[in-house]
Amino acid sequence: MSPRFSFKMLILPIVMASLWAVASAGNFYNLADITWGEGRGKITEGGRGLSLSLDKFSGSGFQSKNEYLFGRFDMQLKLVPGNSAGTVTTFFLSSQGAGHDEIDFEFLGNVSGQPYTVHTNVYSQGKGNKEQQFHLWFDPTAAFHTYSIIWNAQKIIFLVDNSPIRVYNNHESAGIPFPKSQPMKVYCSLWNADEWATQGGRVKTDWTHAPFTAYYRNFNIDGCAITSGASSCKSTDSANNARPWQNQELDAKGRNRLRWVQNRHMVYNYCADSKRFPQGFSHECKRSRFL
Repeated sequence: MSPRFSFKMLILPIVMASLWAVASAGNFYNLADITWGEGRGKITEGGRGLSLSLDKFSGSGFQSKNEYLFGRFDMQLKLVPGNSAGTVTTFFLSSQGAGHDEIDFEFLGNVSGQPYTVHTNVYSQGKGNKEQQFHLWFDPTAAFHTYSIIWNAQKIIFLVDNSPIRVYNNHESAGIPFPKSQPMKVYCSLWNADEWATQGGRVKTDWTHAPFTAYYRNFNIDGCAITSGASSCKSTDSANNARPWQNQELDAKGRNRLRWVQNRHMVYNYCADSKRFPQGFSHECKRSRFL
């Protein structure tokens, strides 16, 4: 056997493994399980896409196969078009139990011609009440857009098409709990919440438009998977070998973009709701401009 042939035989399995890794990245068959909805959730495009439907009898949902302690989580969504009032489409991280942690993207439907509300929230040890809401600067039903959560021990960053819309910093030094010890799975769902979702519950779901369908695509996770209590991320990794999300910071362009979104597109901020919190705002509201 010639050295050249031996090299080809050696390198071929490596190349094939790399190609398989690329092909499986973002594949719902590999990353997720449809967990409820009795057939209303469907994997499409050979695993690249997934649709969730809602009718008067049930919604539907799926979750990641693995749980993670920190990472970057990307999902492309195309939301329910037309009169989506009363519906909620979700993409979030959560642990389990009464003292659970959670990081939320929720998309609150609206009547035709009115904007979706993007609802964000952070729970730690079972306590949330840290909502910020936004109206998007595009039609999220016309095409797919990418929604991302970056979660590390220092901060949580919410992004839309890679533009930051919110940063929630770790303020444990001030006694504010931060989600950093409970592994979380990714959950996505489409369900009816017309008692509160649209204009405070004043507008109800119009079931003559059912079934409602939302589309998910290109699900990607770059994170520390937890298996039997062990992390896939090596604790001995040096800072030079850290993944970008592990020490993610906003550069000047990112900070400017964040200001633009929060100044022009934020429609609710818990740190400005004195009627809801007459006793005073949470301590982190005084410590960070961009929560």
